[in-house]
Amino acid sequence: MIAKGSFIPNFVGTPVQRVEDLRLLRGRGQFVDDVHHEGMLFAAILRSPVAHGRIRLIDYAAARGMPGVRGIFTAGDIAHAPECTVPTIPMRRGQLEGLAPFEQPVIAQSKVRYVGEPLAVVVADSAALAEDAVDAIVADIEPLAPVVDCHVSGRDEVLLFEEHGTNLAVTYTVEKGDAKSVQAAYARRERFSVQRHTAVCMEPRGLLAVWDGVHAKLRVSGAAKVPFAIRRVLAQRLDLPEDCVDMIELDVGGGFGVRGEFYPEDFLIPFLARKLNRPLKWTEDRRENLLGSNHAREAECEIEIACDRDGTILALLGRIWVNMGAYVRNSAEVAPRNVALFLSGPYRIPNIHIESSMVVTNKAPAGPYRGPGRFEADFFRERLFDMAARDLGIGQVEFRRRNLVRESEMPYRIAAITPSYGERQVEFDGGDYSIALDRCLGEIRWAEKAALQGKLIDGRYHGLGVGCFIESGGGGQRENARLVVEADGMVSLYIGSSNIGQGLETICIQIAADALGLPMEKIRVFHGSTTNLSEGFGSFGSRSVVMGGSAILDAAGNLKAKVRSAAARRLGCVAGEVVIGDGVSASFGGKTLALADVADEDLSADGTFASHQRTYAYGAAAAHVAVDAKTGHVELIEYVTVEDVGRIINPLTANGQAVGAAVQGLGGTFMEHLQYDQDGQFLTASLADYLMPTATDFPNVRAVELEISPSPTNPLGAKGAGEGGTIPVGGVVSNAVAAALAPLGVEPRELPLSPYRIWKLVQAAR
Repeated sequence: MIAKGSFIPNFVGTPVQRVEDLRLLRGRGQFVDDVHHEGMLFAAILRSPVAHGRIRLIDYAAARGMPGVRGIFTAGDIAHAPECTVPTIPMRRGQLEGLAPFEQPVIAQSKVRYVGEPLAVVVADSAALAEDAVDAIVADIEPLAPVVDCHVSGRDEVLLFEEHGTNLAVTYTVEKGDAKSVQAAYARRERFSVQRHTAVCMEPRGLLAVWDGVHAKLRVSGAAKVPFAIRRVLAQRLDLPEDCVDMIELDVGGGFGVRGEFYPEDFLIPFLARKLNRPLKWTEDRRENLLGSNHAREAECEIEIACDRDGTILALLGRIWVNMGAYVRNSAEVAPRNVALFLSGPYRIPNIHIESSMVVTNKAPAGPYRGPGRFEADFFRERLFDMAARDLGIGQVEFRRRNLVRESEMPYRIAAITPSYGERQVEFDGGDYSIALDRCLGEIRWAEKAALQGKLIDGRYHGLGVGCFIESGGGGQRENARLVVEADGMVSLYIGSSNIGQGLETICIQIAADALGLPMEKIRVFHGSTTNLSEGFGSFGSRSVVMGGSAILDAAGNLKAKVRSAAARRLGCVAGEVVIGDGVSASFGGKTLALADVADEDLSADGTFASHQRTYAYGAAAAHVAVDAKTGHVELIEYVTVEDVGRIINPLTANGQAVGAAVQGLGGTFMEHLQYDQDGQFLTASLADYLMPTATDFPNVRAVELEISPSPTNPLGAKGAGEGGTIPVGGVVSNAVAAALAPLGVEPRELPLSPYRIWKLVQAAR
């Protein structure tokens, strides 16, 4: 059942081509580096070459005298008086007790804690001159012992923050029932790990900051994901009222949770633009992007499952360590929280006890990346499930089917987490999980291919893997929208959601066109920037459709009420007698007014959608692989993902999101790896070292989107659909590789599944 106030789709549910694509394909997009301003200067950043050390001296005398250099700035130029402290990057979602000491200063003041940490900013007449001056600066840093391993760091023998006395930032505990007291006929404990990797967006980060001293206005172009949150933090740290700061969203070459958070540069560039009273631009290169953007995924676990002999799961227990890098910033807590909270997945597990610790090390800071924590959790859980099923003599599919939450159990309450932000306890909002599993098995022809498990054919071992998953979405308290009837009869839609490459403009137009009964070409969208609305919340956690789309519906209802009142004045009747038709036409007594006829009434309406309830899409995925045991090479012959995402707004973009997400997951499963040596030196600082999937690597990926269970928590009935494709990949593919190499006794317990790692596993088994 769809929530009260729902509407019958017309454009909604139609596979409309993305309206933004024609502009982008014709080269008419406007990205940060396309924007210029008269008198603009350029910034380059000196970054620490040392993973852990005390700053003795930053000697920039030679650099300051170079042609075109307008200034060189270190912590002393940026620290607040009289405390002489450098501003730090706060947590975006809220400050948990004990995390403040681990916040990152916007520029290193007395100590560096990772390779790539900003030490100084050079401002010059061109980017090339600024980079040349950076090369001329000498940083004298006293080396300290680095710590890059979670378990070594957890011993607190080398402290990153001596005054705090520990490298453990916080430990989450997830509990349900009494897992520690369960007595079971079968139990198995295993250790698993996921490597550090991240989103590598097509467009690196960039900013252009312009300070207008006359009007006390700061304009920053290059905002993404959460512009209003960035404005709030920046204004506080610059001691400015929020309305003195405008964050401008341009086109964005991908976000994936990494792009658009508050980074050191988001303070440094606006601060220096104001200080110098000159427009200032900074664009990172790929090396800086790999060094400085949020890393993700690095986690290890020791988990135990307890079952009856028939495969019924009785308990899940575990300990998880998440390598947070040198600082806890932005939304760093999301992955450690999610990996514990969603370790149980879509399964009925009555007793759970999981602890997940955030540990700081001398690596770049970590943060959210598409499906944060859930990709890791699914790898841990689904690998353990396959091991348990084999021990018990139960098929992979049957083991999962017996333990999936049933439709009759909805809404299904999962374990509670502490500490929390005061959220409600998590409840899955509805669905028949077995339908997605059955559809997935049918799509990949599981019954037909089952005989291939472990078979050696033409020198390669074949295997199938399967897994089920949950995708939470629709996060955030609320979202806002505004509809304005223009003099030309067009309707301008202003939305607080941000466009990070997901096709937001198309989706918003479809929803508004249906709600207003207008052709899509009659609606234009303005999104993200803080100049559009007084409040917005952005795009994260698969929330744009659920929250932003629902706010559009509210605005449309309010606009119709205003049109009814305006038409009543023209038609000589009371508002309740006016009939609103398609195109927001108004009729009474045989007379009809078009929207353009009342456009001079200055018609506009705001809308808001607020909800503390998240949506829970669900699905299953399956893989067929062929493994060459001699070389360790894995060919992905076929990969299928099926997900019920509630009401689908645009099947074309939904499918594109699912396939793209799956490929990102495959990259993290097979090849992507941000590596450090024991001295904390970064070893993968270019795309020659950091391998990423190309179009030819995984040609046979298919996604199926279902609309079985519309969400009851929002008027659209929509559920988040941007991350589900990524979540199950590591576990499903690893299970397929394990099934293929079962005759050799190979059990993958670590990602990535590189040829070398698989070859080593084969050799060890032999």
